[in-house]
Amino acid sequence: MRPRLLALAVLAIVVAAVGWQWHADEADAREHTLTGLDPGRLERIDVSLRGFADQHFERHEGHWTSSGTVDEGRVDDLADLARTPVFEWKPLADVDAAKIGLSPPTAVLTLDNVRLEFGDMTALGKRRYVREGDRVAIVPAQALPRPPRMQALPTRPRP
Repeated sequence: MRPRLLALAVLAIVVAAVGWQWHADEADAREHTLTGLDPGRLERIDVSLRGFADQHFERHEGHWTSSGTVDEGRVDDLADLARTPVFEWKPLADVDAAKIGLSPPTAVLTLDNVRLEFGDMTALGKRRYVREGDRVAIVPAQALPRPPRMQALPTRPRP
């Protein structure tokens, strides 16, 4: 009987340690992502890109809706930017927003109530500046809201 109790105690300790480590890993991952938001739980996305009309999306019954047609894949890509990995965080006071393309930003993405402003690429490496509140993240260069699909211009058949 004593060996079984000892085995159960060891098992309980291992399960508790795994749970604690999982929680610590989740907290660490949230600290190293652009936001702590879960892309699957977002309800509203607003995107503003230079040269394009602003777009607004809302989730209804699991699907994104907008005033026009919705490219679900694009909206899901916009939502996934919430989990963009961050290489480094800097206080906004330590950078010149105009010099890194954040005044004005290239793109503004609002995920629920979290505003992300996308700036220029860094001088070295393939990375980009993103403002979130009073801090600036350095993220992979490809982390930028993509523009909506454009219809091809009509072409005339060759004679």
